[in-house]
Amino acid sequence: MVLSSSIGLVLAACSSLLALSQADTVVERTSFGNGQRISADMSTLPGWELFGEDFFPEIMSDRIILTPPYLGHKRGALWSTDAVSESEWTVDFEFRANGEDRSGGNIQLWYVKNGNHDVGVHDIYNAGRFDGLAITIDNSQGRGMIRGFLNDGTIEYRSHSNVDRLAFGHCEYAYRNLGRPSHITVKQSMFSFEVLVDGRSCFHTKTIRLPPGNVFGISASSSDNPDSFEVFKFVLSLPRPGSNGGSPQKQRPYQGQGQGQGHHQPPVPRSGNNHHQASPEALSEIQSQVKDIKTRLQTLNDATDRLLNELSSLSWKFDERNQEIVRTSAHRDQVSSLDQRIMRLERMVEHVQKDLASKDYQRHFTRLEEALLHSHSGLLENLQDSSHRILSSAPRMGFFIFLLVALQLSLAGTYVYYKKRRATMPKKFL
Repeated sequence: MVLSSSIGLVLAACSSLLALSQADTVVERTSFGNGQRISADMSTLPGWELFGEDFFPEIMSDRIILTPPYLGHKRGALWSTDAVSESEWTVDFEFRANGEDRSGGNIQLWYVKNGNHDVGVHDIYNAGRFDGLAITIDNSQGRGMIRGFLNDGTIEYRSHSNVDRLAFGHCEYAYRNLGRPSHITVKQSMFSFEVLVDGRSCFHTKTIRLPPGNVFGISASSSDNPDSFEVFKFVLSLPRPGSNGGSPQKQRPYQGQGQGQGHHQPPVPRSGNNHHQASPEALSEIQSQVKDIKTRLQTLNDATDRLLNELSSLSWKFDERNQEIVRTSAHRDQVSSLDQRIMRLERMVEHVQKDLASKDYQRHFTRLEEALLHSHSGLLENLQDSSHRILSSAPRMGFFIFLLVALQLSLAGTYVYYKKRRATMPKKFL
């Protein structure tokens, strides 16, 4: 418990320091779900356009339903109306998927040019010649997968024979029916591009750098079986110009202004002796030093990212261990209660054994046996006397049977005599 809390404090401190060093600014117009209601009127989303096919996305107080949990073959999408003007950015995206485990639905996070016109409500398998990035979350080969796709506008995905082979990065992720939103983070810095899932690195590369001027979008589609895709959060963050994350390439649109400010110096006397010009060797040395500093900063940044990922994984493991300990503590209480009961029974049995060993009960057993024998013999004698008494006092059955037979014979003789007498009587006629 203490170690897990310490790890959590260390993670919080590192995150705070990292946030302060990066000093990211949230683009409010392109963000929603960051602690506020998604929409004030529950019908429109500022900075976004909603599209649908056979179903129009529904805006709730805390989420947007792109595809409903009933019927299939539904499509929904939302596209940002503002293009991103910076080349370094971070996106925090939260969604939830409910449906059958092996359903064919999917959800995409797009960063493309003219996304509303080139992509619309299509998924990665039905898209045409888009120009930009697509992060696809779907089932591939019976497993949940998160994959990244790139296109420069020359590949038509809908007619490609094997779209899965075009992915430049992927990781497995069971995203369906979790009962909670899944958190996807996409980061592009001056030196790398990375995708994280629930705080863990999914895939990253140092060879990809997407240009500014693209727009973000989210699309979802369901197959024959219904799939419910819900979006809870989309937050776009940009580094401030004066932060560590900034770079000359990021400030390229303002290069002229930046150079003017960077080369501004106090006025110097106009004399030939005081006018100096830097030599090419000095400039080359300065450039090499700057390059070395950039390399060291990148190495430090990568090491910090790895440390944060390891600390996050360690904290997650300790939290799981803590929960397991909490679950087992209840069983331990039950076991301890059972042990106490067993100990009480053992003490009672020991007391009985000691009592039996200390006292002589043989005399009591002998008396009990004699009493039982005496009762048994008395009972037998009483039974014999009772049976003789019953037999001797009972009436004689032979005399009773003789009376019964004589009565029957007298009745029969009387009846026969009556029939003969009636037959011999004269008959009277009217």
